[in-house]
Amino acid sequence: MCGIIGIVSNKSVTSNIIQSLKKLEYRGYDSAGIATIVNGDIDEKKCTGRVDNLEKILFKSPSNGPLGIGHVRWATHGVPSQVNAHPHSSEEVSVVHNGIIENSNELKKDLENKGYKFKSQTDTEVITFTLTDLLRKYDLIDAINKTLKKLNGSFALGIIFKKYNNVIVGARRGSPLAVGYGHEENYLGSDSYALKSMTNKITYLDDGDICILSNSKIEFYNSKNKKINKEILTLSDDKHNAEKGDYKDFMSKEINEQDMTAKTCINEYVDHLRQDINLYNFSIKPEEIEKIFLIGCGTAYHSCVIAKYWLEELTSISIEVDIASEFRYRKLKFNKKSLYIFVSQSGETADTFAALDLCKKNNAKTCSIVNMVESSIARASDFVLPIHAGPEIGVASTKAFIGQMLVLYILAIKISEVRKEISKSDYSKKITELKKLPDLISRTLKCQDKIQIIAKDFLESKGAMFLGRGLSFPIALEGALKLKELSYLHAEGYPAGEMKHGPLALIEEGLPVVILAPKDRYFEKTISNMQEVIARGGKVLLISNETNNVISENVRFTLEIPKTEDCLTPFLMTIPLQLLAYHVASLKNYDIDKPRNLAKSVTVE
Repeated sequence: MCGIIGIVSNKSVTSNIIQSLKKLEYRGYDSAGIATIVNGDIDEKKCTGRVDNLEKILFKSPSNGPLGIGHVRWATHGVPSQVNAHPHSSEEVSVVHNGIIENSNELKKDLENKGYKFKSQTDTEVITFTLTDLLRKYDLIDAINKTLKKLNGSFALGIIFKKYNNVIVGARRGSPLAVGYGHEENYLGSDSYALKSMTNKITYLDDGDICILSNSKIEFYNSKNKKINKEILTLSDDKHNAEKGDYKDFMSKEINEQDMTAKTCINEYVDHLRQDINLYNFSIKPEEIEKIFLIGCGTAYHSCVIAKYWLEELTSISIEVDIASEFRYRKLKFNKKSLYIFVSQSGETADTFAALDLCKKNNAKTCSIVNMVESSIARASDFVLPIHAGPEIGVASTKAFIGQMLVLYILAIKISEVRKEISKSDYSKKITELKKLPDLISRTLKCQDKIQIIAKDFLESKGAMFLGRGLSFPIALEGALKLKELSYLHAEGYPAGEMKHGPLALIEEGLPVVILAPKDRYFEKTISNMQEVIARGGKVLLISNETNNVISENVRFTLEIPKTEDCLTPFLMTIPLQLLAYHVASLKNYDIDKPRNLAKSVTVE
């Protein structure tokens, strides 16, 4: 979750480090820091709160060295505080770290016995002192390798040294790390997005790799301490603007971009002339697939749950959905005729990557659906399906969720067509309806004014409930998640049919309950469940594409979305729920783009 930046140059790097840290703010963090080499010594400055606070410290006390490392921290070991903020420095070494050192307590005891005094509660400080201790006996490369061998867990590291004061060292195990190439300066970053303003030439470290950067060259070593060459990639130009423009925050911008997200994604995969779906170089034969596993975390997991309904409806393939953090610890039976699909916005989600890595070690067929085509998950998969959403900066995912669902739906249609489980006429009809989706999303976005009024009902509530059946159930889960993420209200999503099996006990006078009831085969049953809620005093917001047939003076609000075929309705149901969470949080004056305790890219377990 933390963000790392390192720059080695022949001029002051402080300003560029600060600007790069600002680009990493979207990952989520609670403190920030920087360390540079100034007049041969390590100069460390750090603070709690935003990078702006760090910038003010540097304005009063400049730190103008030709190389340095910076960090934005999301607390794991130790509370958010100045002393726990990164970098963590000794007189000889300064370290920034993303990940978790699982044996830090054991290492700390050994180092304390040697006389080292720890200031922080973090696991990172053991890296600093371990490396400091070993540098007394070994040269740079040996000391680094011996340090890394002592560490159990995951890490991405950026390190500078008093003695070796013209280099930055990077190392990776489990957490992502990228290297950027510039003119008379080179870069280290946990995120290519932070480097993109300085270079589009990037190399990614693999697990076990070490890099040594000077301003004129970059050297790479593998886990066996052998010097290696790495492929240099050219980052694609973003067609989407990563600035807020006239919007108040990134999330409102990203919500309102969803019609264009859908249009871009459809244009990438649909051949409009041939009325066909193109999945170029798809390396897995759909005819041979007997089972599909859909794996993700959070919002990505919800897209997987929706895809299960689509795939079961359109194909005869057995479908299983897993939360990535659970999947990797199950006693799994891998099969060559199974396809494992991994969904992640960032492509760096630690649990999802670990699940993918487990599949790779068992020679399973893998496919990833990601927003970042240069990411670890994308590069490790047999096949990649990008969602083409462009940069998503708001922590609570909106347009990436639409993109994930869209690619999964397109994949489901195509698999069905290749397996001859859908007729040619139905296949063509689904593509025709799919092409109408951007306009339908655009029309749905116009509900914003009404949502602003509805949102006021949630301000004094201690929680909310979201109910749906069939394809609407995963959207209920997602709507509850969005409200939790942004407004910090307790919210739960349930299958409407489960109400009488426990959740009905939570309904009391005035509790906001969102009912998702499109005119589908579940409609009448869902409306019956709604009446159960009303009878117990719940305040109902009914979202449907058929409100005329619902007669109840006790429905507090109704919101009508455009009519479309059942499979596409989840895309339209999603939008009012995103807007609801947004406006409740906005009325509470919460930080929309950076909800408390959350990070955009979850790169630790």
